[in-house]
Amino acid sequence: MAIRNLLSKKGLGLFVVAGVLVLAAAGCTKKSDGSSGESSGGASGEKANGGEGLTIGLVLDKGGKDDKSFNSAAVAGATRAAKEFGIKVKDVESPDDAAFEPAMRTFAERGIPLVLAVGFAQADALKKVAPSFPNTHFAIVDAVVDAPNVASLMFEEQEGSYLVGYLAGLATKTGKVGFIGGMDVAMIRRFLMAYEAGVKAANPKATVFNGFVGITSSAWANPTRGRELALSQMSQGADVLFHAAGASGMGVFDAVETDRKKATYAIGVDSNQNGIKPGRVLTSMLKRVDNAVYEIIKSEVEKKFAGGPRSFGLKDKGIDYAVDDHNRELVAPYTEKLEKVREDIVAGKILVPDFYKTKEKK
Repeated sequence: MAIRNLLSKKGLGLFVVAGVLVLAAAGCTKKSDGSSGESSGGASGEKANGGEGLTIGLVLDKGGKDDKSFNSAAVAGATRAAKEFGIKVKDVESPDDAAFEPAMRTFAERGIPLVLAVGFAQADALKKVAPSFPNTHFAIVDAVVDAPNVASLMFEEQEGSYLVGYLAGLATKTGKVGFIGGMDVAMIRRFLMAYEAGVKAANPKATVFNGFVGITSSAWANPTRGRELALSQMSQGADVLFHAAGASGMGVFDAVETDRKKATYAIGVDSNQNGIKPGRVLTSMLKRVDNAVYEIIKSEVEKKFAGGPRSFGLKDKGIDYAVDDHNRELVAPYTEKLEKVREDIVAGKILVPDFYKTKEKK
C-alpha cells in the first residue's frame, strides 16, 4: 500500500492519518516508491543473538526516506541494524507535523518496544506520547525530551559546519560563498553561524550569502526553491554553496551543475552526498545519524537502553567531512589545514560559535 500517496491527498483528517498509520504498523511491505514499509535482516544470515523477533518503529520527517540526506541516514542506520541483528524495522513517512503523534502512538499501542522519532519537529509530539507509554522506549534525533524512557540523540553540527566553512573559505576563487538552509529554525541558524565563522577564519574578507527555503516543514522538500536560491547566490558571485536543507538541497546540486566552467561547487550535508554530482561536490558535512540510530537500536537489542541525552561530535566522528574518490583531488590541497582545524576544535583551541548558546544569552 502506497501510504505516502494516501496521506498526501487533500481533505484527509487526523482520523484517516491515524488509520493509515495503523496499517503501517500492522506490517506493510517495503516498496521502492518511498512509501512506508519494513526492513528485515531475517534472511541475511548475519543475525546477532537477541534480535530475533524484535521490531523497531521509525517515524521519519517531512523530507522522507529518499531525501539522500537526514532521513536517508536514519534509514541506513536502521537497515544496518536490521541486517546485523535480524530485527524488523517498520517506518512511516509523515506528510505533516500533525501525523507525528498518531504515528508514535500507533507503534507504541502495537507493542513495538523502541520507537525512533527522526527530527526536532517531533519533540512536542513525543512529549505528549512518551508519558502515556512508560514501558515503551523512545529515541529522538536533534531534540531533547526529558523523560526516563526517551533517549535524545544530539549532534555538535556547529563543529562540522565550521570545518566545511573553513574549507569553503580556502577554496573560493571569488571570495564569495553561499549557504542555503531549509526551514528557518534555530538548528539551521546554528549551521549558518558556524559556517560563516569558519569561512571568515580562513578568508576574513570573504562574503557569505545566505537564504532559507521557507518557514514551514515543507521547506525540507522543495528542491525547486533550493535551486532558485542557489542560482541567485551564484549570480552574485558565490562559487561554493553549502546546503542544510534536506531534500531541498537537491536543487542546490542541480544549480551548481549549470556552471559550464565547472568552477562552482556544492557542499552536501548529513549523508555523504559527494556522488550526487561527481566532481561538483567539494565535500559533505557528515552528521552520523546512521551511527546514532544504529547504536540506540543495538542498545535495545542488548537490553541496555538508557534514557537521557547523548552527544556526537568531531571527537568521536559523530560529525565529520566526507572524502572519497569523487572529491579526494578537490580537497587534497586543503587537507593538512583542515585536519589542523579539526584538532584545534577537539582540543578546545578553537571555540566554535554556537547559535543555541547565543540565543540563551539574549
